[in-house]
Amino acid sequence: MTRSLMVLSAVLALAACTEKPQELDAKQVGAPAWQGTDNGYAAPGWQPGDAKRWEEQINSRTRQGQNEYERTGSAS
Repeated sequence: MTRSLMVLSAVLALAACTEKPQELDAKQVGAPAWQGTDNGYAAPGWQPGDAKRWEEQINSRTRQGQNEYERTGSAS
């Protein structure tokens, strides 16, 4: 009886250590980002569906936010 109780407790203890798989559900595909939303946070002058202006805006934000010379105003 004691041995079976020890085996049962060991099995329960090891079962508690398992982890559920964390896999991305690739079935859900969203719309392209440049199609936009109607949330009111779009840049002024940009219209949803304008891929070229969206890409220009993203590139501009990247240059300004990641280039220390442009960001701090010390570009020569």
